[in-house]
Amino acid sequence: MIDSRPWMLLLFAVVFAVLFYLLSPILMPFAAGALLAYLGNPLVHRLERLGLPRNWAVGLTFFTLLTGVAVALAFLIPMLWKQFLYVEAKLPTLLRWFNRDATPWLEGHLHVEINRIDMDLVTEWLSGYWSDAGAVAGNVLTRVAASSLSILSVLGMVGLVPVVTFYLLLDWDDLLQRIRDLLPRHVEPRVSQLAAECDEVLAAFLRGQLMVMVALGVIYFLGLQIVGLRLALIIGMAAGLGSIIPYFGFAIGIVAATVAAVIQFGSFQDVLKVWAVFGIGQAIEGWILQPYLVGDRIGLHPVAVIFAIMAGGQLFGFVGMLLALPVAAIIMVLLRHGHTLYQQSRLYQGEVEASRIITEDHDANG
Repeated sequence: MIDSRPWMLLLFAVVFAVLFYLLSPILMPFAAGALLAYLGNPLVHRLERLGLPRNWAVGLTFFTLLTGVAVALAFLIPMLWKQFLYVEAKLPTLLRWFNRDATPWLEGHLHVEINRIDMDLVTEWLSGYWSDAGAVAGNVLTRVAASSLSILSVLGMVGLVPVVTFYLLLDWDDLLQRIRDLLPRHVEPRVSQLAAECDEVLAAFLRGQLMVMVALGVIYFLGLQIVGLRLALIIGMAAGLGSIIPYFGFAIGIVAATVAAVIQFGSFQDVLKVWAVFGIGQAIEGWILQPYLVGDRIGLHPVAVIFAIMAGGQLFGFVGMLLALPVAAIIMVLLRHGHTLYQQSRLYQGEVEASRIITEDHDANG
């Protein structure tokens, strides 16, 4: 008789993938809520160990998350708005610097010909932008009324995130236990072991890397603010967020900060101060943040990180990008186990050697 279990599992996986693809436009609040619940659940456990009931621990954790997000937005939005206005005012100066100084230097060192930016075309584009902005402002009420359903839909999706987060936090442990109870008894120990390893990797990557990103963003922002750079917040945030890919955040941050320092200060001494800020940030990341907050448990190569984000965005849009790295981390754990099984198989070792290894593993595990 043919064993139908592999075909049942394959059918289940195909159905799940199809449903995930079809429902991806509405999955954003649920994916974001699940991610926030996963990040907040350790804090709930700590509060429970201090003697708080589960409901009180979840309520306090949820209040802390909401308060943190609200304070961050109240602090960041006004500063970001001012810096965006500054960028807009300095854009012509930046373009002139690129034509007059940067382009000849690049041509001399790279031995290539670079087309100059047409300042008249940029001025015409900016004028048209402001004209369009005025027309949009005149018709804004009409457009809002015409698109009220889509606006309400977006607001509803965003409003669902805290609701989903709260209820998932409340029932997180029960959900995990129910999933464990549904597993066939003969595979439950192995699946629980794999799940524990996946959780360790996800905790190291999501919680650890998130703290590293925030810490680096704050370090770069404060350092550039001390130096006096007007775009300290924008560049610091970009460098911190970009640090999810090793050295990518550092690269975009130091290049953007160098250009901004040249435009604002015009002296090499101030550029050296900017470089010193990023050098200190890299030293703190390498010696303190990465070893203590992330460690060496992730196993994701930088190229794998880039591919996972791009593949997730290509297949499932924003939801895919949100879930790409957790899924990639889980796949890495499964691949490591698959690699171990392959090395113990008859295909790799030969029939006699594989039998000996399996017997030794069986004896060692009792």
